Amino acid sequence: MQTANKNDQVGPCAGIKVLDFSSMVSGPLCSQNLGDLGADVIKIENLSGDTARMLGSSHREGLSGFFAQLNRNKRSVTIDLQTEQGQALVQQLARDVDVVVENFRPGVAKRLGIDYELLKESNPGLIYVSITGFGQEGPYAKLPTYDLVIQGLSGMMPIQGSENDPQMFQTVLADKCVAITAASATLAALLARERNGGKGQRVDVPMMDAYAQLMLTDLMTTQSFQPSSELPAPNADLYRSWQTKDGHVVGIALEDHQFRGLCESLEKEEWIDDERFKGIGERFSHLAELYDLLGEEFAKWNTADIIKCLRDKDVPFAPVNSVADFIADPQVVHNRIVFDDDDPQAGAARYIAHPSHYSETPATLRRHPPRLGEHTEEVLREAGLDADQIAVLREAKVLS
Repeated sequence: MQTANKNDQVGPCAGIKVLDFSSMVSGPLCSQNLGDLGADVIKIENLSGDTARMLGSSHREGLSGFFAQLNRNKRSVTIDLQTEQGQALVQQLARDVDVVVENFRPGVAKRLGIDYELLKESNPGLIYVSITGFGQEGPYAKLPTYDLVIQGLSGMMPIQGSENDPQMFQTVLADKCVAITAASATLAALLARERNGGKGQRVDVPMMDAYAQLMLTDLMTTQSFQPSSELPAPNADLYRSWQTKDGHVVGIALEDHQFRGLCESLEKEEWIDDERFKGIGERFSHLAELYDLLGEEFAKWNTADIIKCLRDKDVPFAPVNSVADFIADPQVVHNRIVFDDDDPQAGAARYIAHPSHYSETPATLRRHPPRLGEHTEEVLREAGLDADQIAVLREAKVLS
């Protein structure tokens, strides 16, 4: 991911303007992706700021580490949407944008005067992206939700653990799933607008729907043909790690040539002609036996040594990394998946890069995560307000 001047018009979304009313993870990660791709993202915050600004253990110069990972390439504007003046102001801003992103519960945007039906009257080309827990309608639509709730409902926890010991992913996976889905949906809606004469549309992205698509697709194979009473079950043998002398390794030798390389690496060539393991079908039928044997053999090796042997034989295995190990991994370094750049106030800052690599329109870091309200005056002046009008709004506490 390249570093560019904040005024550079680069990336596939250069020239697209986004008004972002979202907070926490799902909406901000969606809009950050659009910002990475060149969009001008204006983050509208209430006077106390996005809750993410207060979360996490790492804070420096007005930023939390949590907020910083979700809000680069944005400008921060503080407006009190509980006031009529604040609502009129954002309605004015919305006339000149391509995309609105919000992650309120159903009904909240209308109460704040920023719902799609109202905004499209003065901006018929608007792409309005609404991220919710469950959608705009249905028995759960009005319920509050967080990532943990979606993880519980999705059916994944007994698979991740067991029926008697369901396990949650130790990260906000549902939030991140819906963020990436929403960013993709936004780009699709922008393409549709370009092809249909400039007409915008509303895009609803429920967290439950996005999480189900990304997490359950392979697990629904038993439900592909109906009627079916067979339920998806975890394959505890397949998804596991092996302990070595000094760590753990993961991988799989699926094809016959990979299994041969595995046997040769572990110096167990006699397994190659073992009737239990001679083909893919046989190996899967005796997977528990095979994996017990592998556990005994991996325990005899140092991680680096066995990984080198396996890679030399073209067998897909890897060490189990910590986050620090991942950051130092040579492929991570080569791809610049994690990169450092100096924040003007906070100093050295570290980010996860945008994951796509474009030959002609690269994703860029143009702006570091903004301080609360850092760009309020700049954005409002661009919208046509003068210094006196801005001062009056500050005096009325519509702006911070």
